[in-house]
Amino acid sequence: MSTIILGQMNPTVGAVDANTQKVKSLMKTFGDQNGILVLPELALTGYPPKDLLLENACMTSVQSALDDLITYSELFPQLGLLVGAPVQQGDSLYNAAVLIHYGQKVDEVYKTHLPNYDVFDEQRYFATASEVRPILFNGQSLGVQICEDAWVEGPGCVSEQLVQQGATCLINLSASPFEQGKPQYRKVLFSNMARQYEVPVVFVNQVGGNDDLIFDGHSMAFNAKGEQLTQLAGFDCAAEKVDLLGAPPVNLSPKNDIEMVFEALKLGLKDYVEKCGFNGVVLGLSGGIDSAVTAAIAVSALGPEAVRGLLMPSVFSSEGSVQDAKELAQRAGFHIDIVPINPIMETFQSSLDTSLPNELTLAHENLQARIRGDILMAISNQTGYLLLSTGNKSELAVGYCTLYGDMCGGLSVLSDVPKGMVYQLAHYINSKAVMIPISTINKAPSAELRPNQKDQDSLPEYSVLDQILEGIIDHGQSEHELIESGLDAHWVDWVAQKVRQNEHKRRQAPLGLKVTSKAFGSGRRMPIAARVSWPYQRTHR
Repeated sequence: MSTIILGQMNPTVGAVDANTQKVKSLMKTFGDQNGILVLPELALTGYPPKDLLLENACMTSVQSALDDLITYSELFPQLGLLVGAPVQQGDSLYNAAVLIHYGQKVDEVYKTHLPNYDVFDEQRYFATASEVRPILFNGQSLGVQICEDAWVEGPGCVSEQLVQQGATCLINLSASPFEQGKPQYRKVLFSNMARQYEVPVVFVNQVGGNDDLIFDGHSMAFNAKGEQLTQLAGFDCAAEKVDLLGAPPVNLSPKNDIEMVFEALKLGLKDYVEKCGFNGVVLGLSGGIDSAVTAAIAVSALGPEAVRGLLMPSVFSSEGSVQDAKELAQRAGFHIDIVPINPIMETFQSSLDTSLPNELTLAHENLQARIRGDILMAISNQTGYLLLSTGNKSELAVGYCTLYGDMCGGLSVLSDVPKGMVYQLAHYINSKAVMIPISTINKAPSAELRPNQKDQDSLPEYSVLDQILEGIIDHGQSEHELIESGLDAHWVDWVAQKVRQNEHKRRQAPLGLKVTSKAFGSGRRMPIAARVSWPYQRTHR
């Protein structure tokens, strides 16, 4: 098969009718082509559909959509369609690729390797394929894989079996979520596959944000030498025809990691707001780096007219922070309201006079955060705007945040972004246009909940904290390994204990967007009521 159309689409989970219309639109656009339009894994339901697959109406809707596409394909005699969909066979449900052509379902193949790690839970829903075989289209033998089938390599792997049975090209339908470094890793994977088996390789990936997962697209095609023929845009819908035998190789420079993280967060936020039906977003502004970066991403994703900031100063808020928050809003062009919390704090303090001591304690600090949370939620309720939580991964890991205070919100944009990366994002944002005040970037971070407070009064330096957290959370290293690498034993032990102790906070945190290899959320499942009697050991990733 020479001509392939890569159809990189952004489905909404469960919106089978709307997703089918997107498929039809692509079929109409490329209807005069003699080739196959390839769409992502589970394109009709969106990925991941989770327990929607357990509802009978889901499969009824999918079957109706497939029947509709079969009928619609009669309009395009030369065009084949390879679409991802769940398919029921008897008592078993399969993650399938369905080939449709000129009013007929020509064939369907099922996914062999069902991922069941990190954010993936496919063995809960799907049965594995009982055989691996190519499918025929216009006399050509096509080796169709579904996502994980390409990632499991070695003797007897799916790719090898398909080529041994005569497949003249390999086509991979994917819903492969973004994380740092993954686009480049995929490029190497599929290039090597083409070179090893000496056949062209096509990879078509889903794009868009679905809950905590962000799909970056970056669909690709390679010739039989492993040379790249095309790559579709990242973080956007796209479609392109490619001649696997005649197209010249291209040399594409990858974007840097921070640029891709920014684009991922922007897309994840935009799709979450639109797919959930919110009118816009609201967030608290402190003059600090986290809220500034969150606001900048929101403005880039939604436009300044859909962003509303609230500055809620207390007696401990510095004049510099107040001015920084105002300057941010002015530069970014979004509306800001100023609601001082001193009168509310005094009322609380008076009401709790017999319960709280006169001297400033942690309870007083948290009370300020919770007052702000109440104000933000009131605005969210009134406007229909989604409240964004602005905390970062470093603080969430060790519990340096307040339940029902700064943790209030419906989405946490930076919850998988370590503090050091927050600063990298700020510099990247300002490299395009200076939106975040330089003073916000340069000043020492502080919650400003008591006089002269600095984060490092309670935490190690963020460079140290992030290094320890990356070892424990992202790489599954043991405490012993971290200490042997030269990290301070006291801080390694302190951080490890804090991570264990604050699972209850993270379980109550808003949904967060995943951009690293291991985020807090669906891919990391830890007990809360636990007293672990051993230090962190190396874990299986």
